[in-house]
Amino acid sequence: MNISEIKKLDEEYIASTYGRLPLVPAYGKNATLTDVCGRKYIDFTAGIGVNSLGIAPEEWIAAVTEQLGKIQHISNYYYSAPTAVLAEKIVKSSQMKKVIFSNSGGEANEAAIKTARKYSFDKYGKGRSKIITLLDSFHGRTVTTLSATGQDVFHNYFFPFTEGFDYVKAGDIEALEKLCDGTVCAVMCEVIQGEGGVNVIDAGFLSEVKKLCDEKDILLIFDEVQTGIARTGTLYAYQNVGVKPDIFTLAKGLGAGLPIGCCVLGEKCADVLHPGDHGSTFGGNPVICAGACVVMDTVTKPEFLNSVKEKGNYIISEISLMNAPVVSEIRGRGLMIGVKVKASHKEIAKKCLAEGLMILTAGKDVLRFLPPLTITYGEIDKGLEILRKVLSEIPG
Repeated sequence: MNISEIKKLDEEYIASTYGRLPLVPAYGKNATLTDVCGRKYIDFTAGIGVNSLGIAPEEWIAAVTEQLGKIQHISNYYYSAPTAVLAEKIVKSSQMKKVIFSNSGGEANEAAIKTARKYSFDKYGKGRSKIITLLDSFHGRTVTTLSATGQDVFHNYFFPFTEGFDYVKAGDIEALEKLCDGTVCAVMCEVIQGEGGVNVIDAGFLSEVKKLCDEKDILLIFDEVQTGIARTGTLYAYQNVGVKPDIFTLAKGLGAGLPIGCCVLGEKCADVLHPGDHGSTFGGNPVICAGACVVMDTVTKPEFLNSVKEKGNYIISEISLMNAPVVSEIRGRGLMIGVKVKASHKEIAKKCLAEGLMILTAGKDVLRFLPPLTITYGEIDKGLEILRKVLSEIPG
């Protein structure tokens, strides 16, 4: 089928919950994608941070294919070797205790919320269930995780939202202290806010949050759905700031293209949930976990993590050297980069796509870059050349 036929099918049979862009991929390798018309693109999106090892990574494909030839699914009432091995890799690399597998970041965050509330209920009884999150945060699209998300734009239409959430501005420790009364069981935040605009949360503030939580026996939850799996140059973003949470969540890059979510539990929470308290039909699927084991083996290598930092620094440096008047700020860490612009970020993204560069947007005015962690310098340079051309044509 050509692009017009595919577009017609999509518009006729798929609910319009996405603003599609005019691209139909056919195949690709690493960070270079070819569409159905044979046109090539440089991918600075990685499927919104999912394709951590790039398009069609061979070792990952081999592991997934091998597991498919054995058994594609087994109920969680039984044991699964790939699932158990992946859990060990995650626990040992984070020095946590247990994991809960699911299918997405939103589900992983749901598991974290349930665990925090049960921890508090078991220890203190009813009335201590509120969770504080940050303004400009994003935690998912279920009714509960939308409620946890600290952006008013998401709090529409789907009333009533799940109760039990409140919000503070990042950096305002005094406001957080006032909210942390006897009704609060957890504080939940991102180390770098992705959807909110690639906002890097101050390490000092996160240290103060951790101290406050420890003093009041409130759990600290880090949402690492977008920042985890080497995205920021350390395996988990919290390792950049030296603050260890009681719970953190993973998804996106862990699956390298297949759907997975993971809620990682520390010492306090390891034994909070019992059989029947939580579950997932597909969580911990052996095929996906076999591929995720390859991801973990790859991204945990020190030289790999260093390469992510170096590539990120290179991209930031090169964008700075463009001296584009439309750019007002560049921020981020590793290969999670935000470029704040003084023009429509969505229109710039469209212009880039028309020239052969796939980029994302975030917040109200930020171009977001989440390329595959394996992107080559040749691919980076090709993408930056397109970005330079587009930005040079836009007045500041």
